[in-house]
Amino acid sequence: MNAQLLGGEGWHNANIARRTGEVRRGGSWKNQRTIVILPSSDLIPAKVALSHWCLAFPPNQGVHRMLALGTEVGEAYTSAIEAILAEPTLSKWEFILTIEHDNMPPFDGVVRLIEQMEKHPEFHCISGLYWCKGPGGPPHIWGDIKDPVVNFRPQPPDPNGGLVECYGTSMGFAIWRLPFFKDPRLHRPWFKTYNGTEGRGIGTQDLAFASDARKYGFRCAVDCSVLVGHYDHAGLFGEKEFVW
Repeated sequence: MNAQLLGGEGWHNANIARRTGEVRRGGSWKNQRTIVILPSSDLIPAKVALSHWCLAFPPNQGVHRMLALGTEVGEAYTSAIEAILAEPTLSKWEFILTIEHDNMPPFDGVVRLIEQMEKHPEFHCISGLYWCKGPGGPPHIWGDIKDPVVNFRPQPPDPNGGLVECYGTSMGFAIWRLPFFKDPRLHRPWFKTYNGTEGRGIGTQDLAFASDARKYGFRCAVDCSVLVGHYDHAGLFGEKEFVW
């Protein structure tokens, strides 16, 4: 960039139409208040915590962080959202960010996911792209949306970094529209892991929610430009402290 003289119009003002369009597309001029829910059974690895600390949020917007500790992950998410909806102020906010103790998002990941939510009001949740740990682990893009039969087969990401709509997303780094959880038709608890003993099949809490919520218009996608590392602190799937 060329040196600028003092008193000049400024780089942004030189193309104010383009910059105004970018601000409008990002939606940061309206409320984008975000509640962060982080479930964890115990501690968070230091490298993951550092990536969380560095996260940027839309400028001058409210951010409320919640730890959901010591319970199964589905119970943690459900109890946290129940507490949010019962609180007079937080219940009126716009977004929930679910983030987990082994996911390492890019610093601008929240801003970029919210921008996608503003561009795509048809989606109730958009996740960043991360993969199951271990060699051959599939991406967390669950379900071929072109198949009219609801399924959760892992789908390939878009190599060009676009959105991939799917039947369900995981919750390690995802933005959700808070008002959707106010729909009384949704089965409660929203997030519950099923082991086959309750007559509802077997499934993780995220896909169990997606399966039910789909009946009431739920749609979700994965943003393949928001690349999220999956951290294996103990080395259960290979080298210790490896980022998959």
